[in-house]
Amino acid sequence: MTTREKLAALAANLWWTWTPEAIALFRRLSPGAFAVTDNNPVAALRVADEAVLNDPDFAKEVDAVHAAFEAYMSADRRYGDAPPTAYFCMEYGLHESLPFYSGGLGILAGDHAKAASDLGLPFTTVGLFLRGGYFKQYFDAQGRQQAEFPGIDATEHPVTLVTDASGLPLTVTVHAGWDEVHLRAWRIDLGHTTMYLLDTDFSANPYHLRFLTRRLYQGDRTTRIRQEIILGIGGVRMLRAVGVEAEVFHLNEGHCAFLTLELLREQMARGQSREQAEAAVRERCVFTTHTPVKAGHDRFDPGLFIEQMRGFQHAISLSDHDLLAYGRINPNDVTSPFNMTVLGLKLSRTANGVSKLNGEVARRQWHALYPDRHVDEVPIGHVTNGVHLPTWTAPHARPFLNEHLGPDWLEHRDRPEVWRKVRDISDEALWEYRRMLRRTLIAFVNEYLKTQTLPQEAALDPDALTIGFARRFATYKRAPLFFYDKERAIKFFTRTDRPIQMIYAGKAHPDDEGGKAYIREIYEMTRHPALKGRLIYLEDYDMEIGRMLTSGCDVWLNNPRRPYEASGTSGQKVAVHGGLNLSILDGWWPEGYNGKNGWAIGEEASHLYKDPEIQDPEDANHLYDTLENSVLPAFYERDERGLPPEWLARMRNAMEHLPYAFSAHRMVTDYLERIYRPAPQSVQR
Repeated sequence: MTTREKLAALAANLWWTWTPEAIALFRRLSPGAFAVTDNNPVAALRVADEAVLNDPDFAKEVDAVHAAFEAYMSADRRYGDAPPTAYFCMEYGLHESLPFYSGGLGILAGDHAKAASDLGLPFTTVGLFLRGGYFKQYFDAQGRQQAEFPGIDATEHPVTLVTDASGLPLTVTVHAGWDEVHLRAWRIDLGHTTMYLLDTDFSANPYHLRFLTRRLYQGDRTTRIRQEIILGIGGVRMLRAVGVEAEVFHLNEGHCAFLTLELLREQMARGQSREQAEAAVRERCVFTTHTPVKAGHDRFDPGLFIEQMRGFQHAISLSDHDLLAYGRINPNDVTSPFNMTVLGLKLSRTANGVSKLNGEVARRQWHALYPDRHVDEVPIGHVTNGVHLPTWTAPHARPFLNEHLGPDWLEHRDRPEVWRKVRDISDEALWEYRRMLRRTLIAFVNEYLKTQTLPQEAALDPDALTIGFARRFATYKRAPLFFYDKERAIKFFTRTDRPIQMIYAGKAHPDDEGGKAYIREIYEMTRHPALKGRLIYLEDYDMEIGRMLTSGCDVWLNNPRRPYEASGTSGQKVAVHGGLNLSILDGWWPEGYNGKNGWAIGEEASHLYKDPEIQDPEDANHLYDTLENSVLPAFYERDERGLPPEWLARMRNAMEHLPYAFSAHRMVTDYLERIYRPAPQSVQR
């Protein structure tokens, strides 16, 4: 193979997204094209500098990376006895150049698929080919968020149209109402994992149906239910068409739960009774619920549901009442909407939340579905989320980790003894690691601000305590909580002895006026004379910004309104970089926090909703007190060597105990051993 051919083979498989050596090769081909296309290797290869391609030293580097890729792809599978699994999700966070995600659900799904590849699982994923993505964020002159949907050109990305034996696009059909919708699929390879993304935007469909799969979480309720019909019903039909046989169907959130009805239809078409068909479906389906937030569980008006499911209903031969009953807690409540989470719970053999606390909250949330059981016996367990360390460990952090943990630390990232080596790192080396990552972040921010529509100045201090906050701007995440008491907040920035600086990033859903108001509130604070240059808002939050912030910030701030954080994963990415969490005890943090590896804001995790008028000021004051009395002294009190001993002790503790425990490697192993493979009663509660 030529150097170009080897690079094309690397670009075609998203293994490169978690391989810094591969990414560096594509960047060198055409730095400008790579950057302007959100780090897209296909685009860089198309306009590659021939001088670089013909450089013998560059060719040797390509040979080495290509050999590593082939070794990865040919390695023996670790779990050869794992059941073939089909994983369905509405969104996937794979890389910033493929914006098929809006936030944590998608990032989690992408990390799950990558970890499944690393573990050698027979794993296939299904989603939608969202050409318009979520959206590109920019701002008007008044600092108000605007949304742009530039569109994805499939020819410019590592995706392949799925074809039949004759080379024509392979298609399946579903019914949305009585409309026949034709679906094709684009294939993405992530190491060993195969992904199929369904698409309606082609000439077989009339104009009004072509854009059903274009945008994520956009449009009216009719569009939403049609997308979910396509994902669930169409997804199963596409797997049948490409010849994928799955023993387990993993429903990642309720958006894809219509797949259970398609499996039910298949069983009944084979002559099984309805009861037999339901049992067969449950035996093969597992369901993950993510959110206590009501809006996160899709509900459809009964009339709309029946209208859009009419064609499917004709094929399955169920009455309106019987079909609606699958999505109702009380089947006889004719006013109740059809709930996709209820459908998932009713037709799955196991269900789980995504943290221990989230499992407890979910059992209370859905107790009404199991009225004959005590709340503790509701059959919803938990598997705590984790992050794909190869994706989220910053490239500039790896030389340090390779030196001190060993060159094969990523291969053995699930072993505690690998992380115990942190104890042997000198204080000086550990502190310089943290300083290097902070300086790298500040250099990135200084350059990034030059490209923004949101005008800001940067005056970040490479030696000041740097706090990061980046996530979806859903209102329950309370992005501006730090500024609840503006006068007290400002004092933290203006101290000359122990100053702070903060970097925010995040998008609000285009229809979420509350979230957009939060962004504008923070932007207005960036313009305050005392904060200018020390409080930064980075626009158009994506995975690249996420990697930079989670690697470079000293403190990761998380202050959701309890108990609405299902898990959260952004804070799980900081520990490998020596960052520390400052977080409400919600989501994953009650499991991660040990009193020595970061800080908790406020009370122990509560299952009870508290009036925001009471909870918000309480939590803001807890945040200020913890920062003032614990975080700042730990960072700024130095010994005779000029080093912060308490801070370094917390860094070591976090680096030793958090990365392996909250990795996607551990998470997917848990899914395999407790959910995909075993009897349902083994699900941890």
